[in-house]
Amino acid sequence: MLHELVPTANIIALLVDPAAPTLAEMTTKEVQAAARTLGLELHVLNASTESDLDVAFAKLIQLRAGGLVIGGGPFLISRSEQLAALAARHAVPTIFQYREFAVAGGLLSYGSDITDSYRLAGIYTGRILKGDKPADLPVQQATKVEMIINLKAAKALGLTVPPQIVARADEVIE
Repeated sequence: MLHELVPTANIIALLVDPAAPTLAEMTTKEVQAAARTLGLELHVLNASTESDLDVAFAKLIQLRAGGLVIGGGPFLISRSEQLAALAARHAVPTIFQYREFAVAGGLLSYGSDITDSYRLAGIYTGRILKGDKPADLPVQQATKVEMIINLKAAKALGLTVPPQIVARADEVIE
């Protein structure tokens, strides 16, 4: 999605939290595969503390990255607003998987609906409390994926969001 919005960016960065190593490794592999397919240069940046975020954004600017993908994990998710502000301050087109990022002023969010994930967890919890054995429950994952585009952020970045991308969005913030 980020490449569609910023097709001229040939250097992209990925921000991951090394304190969540399994998630960081999985996300890095997935984004590296996508970058290879698109012919993009990818740099992986790490942040697991407040001060790491400033260092990561400074490195991002030094690399002249044309875009940033933010990985998941509790630390990064809990800093959606701060990450949106940093992305805006440094004028870096950024995508994150959670809606809160775009609502806070970030360019684009694309990922599973966190409310849907909590609903699934609640259903599992209810079934277990009613006596179902956890081992007998089917594996499920959220199936609702949403895309939110913040046109105000796009305008501030000097980006024009193509109508076909706006049409695919679940929500457009103007």
